[in-house]
Amino acid sequence: MNSAIDKEAISDIEPESQAQRMARILGGGWIFLLLVGLIVIFAVLRPQQFGSSYNLSQIAINAAILLVLSIGQTYIIIAAGIDLSVGAVLVFCSVVSARAMLWFSGDPGSTFGTTDAGWGIIALGTLVSLAAGAGWGAINGWLVAFARIPALIVTLGTLGMSLGFAQIITGGVDVRAMPEQLVADIGSGSIAGIPSLVFIAIVVTIIAAIVLHLTRFGLRIFAIGSNADAARRSGIDVRAHLIRIYMISGMLAGLAAVMSNARFSTTTIGGHAMDNLTTISAVVLGGTSLFGGLGSIAGTVIGVFIPIILLNGFVILGIPPFWQTVAMGAVLILAVWVDQLKRRAQERG
Repeated sequence: MNSAIDKEAISDIEPESQAQRMARILGGGWIFLLLVGLIVIFAVLRPQQFGSSYNLSQIAINAAILLVLSIGQTYIIIAAGIDLSVGAVLVFCSVVSARAMLWFSGDPGSTFGTTDAGWGIIALGTLVSLAAGAGWGAINGWLVAFARIPALIVTLGTLGMSLGFAQIITGGVDVRAMPEQLVADIGSGSIAGIPSLVFIAIVVTIIAAIVLHLTRFGLRIFAIGSNADAARRSGIDVRAHLIRIYMISGMLAGLAAVMSNARFSTTTIGGHAMDNLTTISAVVLGGTSLFGGLGSIAGTVIGVFIPIILLNGFVILGIPPFWQTVAMGAVLILAVWVDQLKRRAQERG
């Protein structure tokens, strides 16, 4: 009797498709294999150029700012949100930070190049940038949590507002006067043999991973992303927690703004238009689900290097860089497809 029931139950189970089986086997590791494959391909095709210590250093430096931005995006997406404003908030923070450092140093702002501002003024400018980023994050979080406006609409609106305010403050002209110590020691310097920007990104990544995976705060992010109603019934103040998450993303955008100023010795008002989509792509490529409740900082680190290495390899091979956009779009669609297959396999299980 039992065997007959078992056979009937088994017959009712729809066989797993080949695509679902592939997604289950690969899990989140397929993107790591893709990264390794890209490195091998470019290293074989152009070993001297791609594998040089200078080129590898430049890849790491270019990835540092994007990684800091992507970590904040990771927190938000795990919580089932989205932040389209990170690039524009970075621009706003870079402008107010640069202007603050000029004001604190008594420079009228007409200088082109570098100023003699010391570390005290640089620290004040950094605090201004962090505060500005946290302010935009608080606005995003409050509108999402309390006004209940979809995060996509909220952050699309603050994208335009923050970028518009940056242009109003500067008249659309970049601030090109940066402290010499900021540019020399942070933008071009090194710490323990590691480029300073990369060192900062490593420290931020380690702290973010510990907070996300080993603290109650991080567990609550996963809980909210998995089921906000269940998290609320379990005693989590979901609205307050969402505001904190968006503030963290804003503060990391503020930190990335200072790093960008140090890297380029100027604000870059027109240089971050695609940062929002790039960070979302990096986070999703790293295995974080757009539906929330699933993700990791380690995956984001891997996802960040995909577009950086693609662009670097295309430049070395002489391929027009806009082909990177085509390749990234295809890989992003593939990543979301695999994520959906994994979810279907889990639901079936």
